[in-house]
Amino acid sequence: MTNPYSTAGVDTVAGDRAVELMKESVAATHGPEVLGGIGGFAGLFDARALRGMSHPLLATSTDGVGTKVALAQALDRHDTIGQDLVGMVVDDIVVVGARPLFMTDYIACGHVVPGRIAEIVRGIALACQATGTALVGGETAEHPGLLAPDEYDVAGAATGVVDADRVVGPERVVAGDAVVAVASSGLHSNGFSLVRHILQGAGVGYADYSAELGGVAGEVLLEPTRLYTAALLQLLDDPVLGQSVHALSHVTGGGIAANLARVLPQGSWTELSRSGWHVPAVFSALANMAGLRLQDTEETWNLGIGFFAIVDSSAATVVVDHLNATEIPAWVAGYVQQGAPSGDGFISGAKGVHGGSVRLTGDYL
Repeated sequence: MTNPYSTAGVDTVAGDRAVELMKESVAATHGPEVLGGIGGFAGLFDARALRGMSHPLLATSTDGVGTKVALAQALDRHDTIGQDLVGMVVDDIVVVGARPLFMTDYIACGHVVPGRIAEIVRGIALACQATGTALVGGETAEHPGLLAPDEYDVAGAATGVVDADRVVGPERVVAGDAVVAVASSGLHSNGFSLVRHILQGAGVGYADYSAELGGVAGEVLLEPTRLYTAALLQLLDDPVLGQSVHALSHVTGGGIAANLARVLPQGSWTELSRSGWHVPAVFSALANMAGLRLQDTEETWNLGIGFFAIVDSSAATVVVDHLNATEIPAWVAGYVQQGAPSGDGFISGAKGVHGGSVRLTGDYL
C-alpha cells in the first residue's frame, strides 16, 4: 500500500535513510554524559558534573548560516556549512566565558536527499568535536511546495555552562584594558546577502572562475567559519591568564565596531586604526566589484577580525602569544578609555545593547 504522505511529496523512507547515514558521525561527538544515543524524541545529557560548580549558570545560543547556503546548494557542496553553523552558535556561548555542553540542529529541505543531509550533519558533528560539544539531537523536516527540491536551510541551538564568578562581560572591563583582535578566516557566515548582490551585479555565477577572487567564486566564498571555542577556553582555563580576560566579543552580523561596543561598559570608548591589520583579499575583491570602499562595508562584514578579547593590559602580550600558538593570528588593536569620546564616527552598542563607543580611524592598508 502506498503511503499517502509520499504522494504529498514527503519521503519518510529517505528521512530514515539520512538518519542511518549520519549516526556514526553524530555518535563520535558523544561522551559518557550523553544518554540514549540518537533517534529519541529528546536528547539526554548527564548534568551531574555541574554539582562540582559553586554557582553554575546555563548559557544558550541559537543561530543559522543565512544565505550562504545558496552557494553550497549551487555548487552541490555541503561539507562546510555544518562548521559555519557550529561557529555561529557555539562561539557565541564562549563569549560569556561558558563551556559548551551540547547542541541540536534543524534542517528544513524541499526534498530529503539522504547523502546530502548526512554530509551537512557530518560537518556539524566534526565541528562539534573540535569545540568539545555533544551533538545530542536534531530534526530534518521535508517541506515540499514551500522549498524547492534542492533547497534547504539549517539552524541550531547550543547550551553551555559557566560558574557565576567566571562570567566575563562589560562589568569587568576597566580603563586601560587592551583590546586584542583575533583574525577571521574570511567572511564567516555574515553579509552574504550583500555578497550575492555584488556577484549578481558583476555577472559572476557561483560556479564561474573569478580572477578578482582568485578561483571559482563559490568555492572561495565557502571558506568555513573559523572556530574559536577551543583556543578561547584554553585561555579562560589558564589559572593566571584566565583572570586577565575581562570580556569577549564575537564579530558577526553588524560588523566590527558594533559588536565590540556591545561588550564595553557605558561611559567607555576605544579607537581602532584601520591600518592595524591587513584585510583579507576576499573583502577587497568584493568591494572592488561593487565599486565600494572597504569603509562602506564595515557594518556588514568582519573585514578580517572574527573575535575580540578585552584583557588586562599587563597580560596582553602573553594573550596574543597564546592565541598565535594555536595558529589563530591575534594582535593588540587598541585600549579602553574612560569618559565621553570626542569627535564623530563613534558607534555605541547594537542589537538592543547600549554599551561603550567604538570608532575606526584612518585608512585600510
